[in-house]
Amino acid sequence: MTTAVPAAGWAGALLGLAGSIVLAVLGLRAQRRPGAVRHQQLRAAVWCMLGGAVLAMTALEVALLTDNFAMSYVAETHSRATPLLFTITSAWAALDGSMVLWTLILAGYTAVVLRQVPGTDDRLGTGALGVLGLVAAFFFGTVVLAANPFEILANPPADGPGPNPILADHIMVALHPPMLYLGYVGFTVPFAFAMSALLLREGGVEWLRRTRRANLVAWSFLTGGLVLGAWWAYEVLGWGGYWAWDPVENAALIPWLVATAFIHSSVVQVRRGMLQAWNFVLVLATFALTILGTFLTRSSVVVSVHSFSQSPIGPALLAFFVLVVVAGFTLIVLRAERVASLSRPESLASREGAFLVNNLLLSLLAFVVLLGTTYPILVEAVVGQQVSVGRPFFDRMAVPLGFALLLAMGIGPVTPYRRASGTLLWERMRGPLLAASAAAAAVTLAGVRSPGVVAVVGIATWIAASTLRQLVVGAPARTPAGVLRMVRGQRGFWGGQLAHLGVALAAVVIAVSGDLAERATVTLDRGQSAGFAGYTVTFERSEQHQQPDRLVTDAHIVLRSGTDVVRVAEPRLNSFPGRPQAVGNPSVWSALGQDVYVALGSLDPERVTLNLYRFPLMVWLWVAGGLVAAGGFWALGGPRRRTPVETSGEQPLEKVGSDG
Repeated sequence: MTTAVPAAGWAGALLGLAGSIVLAVLGLRAQRRPGAVRHQQLRAAVWCMLGGAVLAMTALEVALLTDNFAMSYVAETHSRATPLLFTITSAWAALDGSMVLWTLILAGYTAVVLRQVPGTDDRLGTGALGVLGLVAAFFFGTVVLAANPFEILANPPADGPGPNPILADHIMVALHPPMLYLGYVGFTVPFAFAMSALLLREGGVEWLRRTRRANLVAWSFLTGGLVLGAWWAYEVLGWGGYWAWDPVENAALIPWLVATAFIHSSVVQVRRGMLQAWNFVLVLATFALTILGTFLTRSSVVVSVHSFSQSPIGPALLAFFVLVVVAGFTLIVLRAERVASLSRPESLASREGAFLVNNLLLSLLAFVVLLGTTYPILVEAVVGQQVSVGRPFFDRMAVPLGFALLLAMGIGPVTPYRRASGTLLWERMRGPLLAASAAAAAVTLAGVRSPGVVAVVGIATWIAASTLRQLVVGAPARTPAGVLRMVRGQRGFWGGQLAHLGVALAAVVIAVSGDLAERATVTLDRGQSAGFAGYTVTFERSEQHQQPDRLVTDAHIVLRSGTDVVRVAEPRLNSFPGRPQAVGNPSVWSALGQDVYVALGSLDPERVTLNLYRFPLMVWLWVAGGLVAAGGFWALGGPRRRTPVETSGEQPLEKVGSDG
């Protein structure tokens, strides 16, 4: 039994590799000669992929749950004292296991694509299956050759060190990595269809229509993964923030930015036949950047709180990234006559013009983040010197681009296709601009003196008021039922508006919590108090608690408003056996209007140093992130029509169900 489980996992990885190779060969062959391959053969190859991936992941989980230390991965990442939840999540908490998860998700997406390919006469679909098989062959190959978690140890230990402490301290480890991977891997589907269309020498919108749902699913999951990752960092790391421009954080943000541009650009091509070359480049860049992000996450080339292991998979991922970029752009160049759009925007003062500006801004922001992230790596590789690009660079570049994106986000949805007159734009924007001015004035009168906060509140109010106006004016009947029918009938457009509202709310929270936050560091003897943000903070005592996998030392910090106790904060230090450094966890008191954040600087039985923060509106950042992701998921449902719906002069021309 000790060796049977890892042997089964190894067999599953081999089966998945064989199935992916066969799928690649048969899929690409079927694209060239549809009659030479039977649909049953494609189905068998996909089921081999999926079955192998399921078997490999099942074996990995069984080995962890049964403390099978004869398997190398279990010996390196697990201990008998690890709680059940973190035993389960250990399957993707280290490099080798995360690659098994990647193959499982990719095989699942491939099975979904197979269901949409009715037969081998569907050359676009069979070609996409072939490309999916090629990608899957690489990842199954990494599991078999470079990141094998199923190696059997000749002298297995009696126990292991357990997972990385950061990955065994919060429920978010069960949510953030899988959600991020569902986003990363999902973009393989539109990439595969785009490459299949290029191989067929076909332009047009068919590949976009067939991948619209996959785009939205992947984008929504990646959005959720980013938000949960920020929340996890905020709740666990204890430095009082949620985003540090860490290289691995950036590695997830960059493909999200490019994918957002792609979703908007695809709307223009489907609706107006424009920006076709943009779409091929953006979908290729999105997929390539997910590979680059995985390389940065799963190699030792960057110093990051996310870098948990080193492995020979790094060079393999880098080589695969280069191959994808070179092969993809070569194919685009060879098919240049097919990918060039026949029409261009008549005017920048139009919906397609606004989307084009939006794409340029998103792409520029992605490039800036990519440059800042990879520049230290490139400099060290070329000249051998270590340099760093810190937060000031990213903030200096991202803030103005962020303001420009917010403005574009407010203008785009109220602008009609083809050409907008000044009179029409003023009619649609007059009310929202008045609301924005009133909001900015109210914030200023309330005592806010930060120009950035006032500007963001004004722009966000403008976006919200524009959305509300469209709901009221565009509804066939100005009743709740009429509005609901319109929103359900145009899920693509209104899903996009919901996401825009989420982004606007997030911008307000980021500006307010950043500029209006209060911070202090205090050192207190036992029983001593200090004032902070209107509260009296008292160090009452410290205690130790022995848990199965750690020793917890916490400080009891009492927060009083006047004489009333309003909160007992318990920031703590976790000491794990065999780990030289304790891991701290803050105590976060979240309310609708503010967060009070208490983190340990140092802790002795009779003295404590506390880092105290007060962040206004912080809880609304997580609500905003949920709205953005919910907008993507909302756009998935509902009817999809092939022709645009044109309404009277108030509602912009939309492609129902397509306008994200």
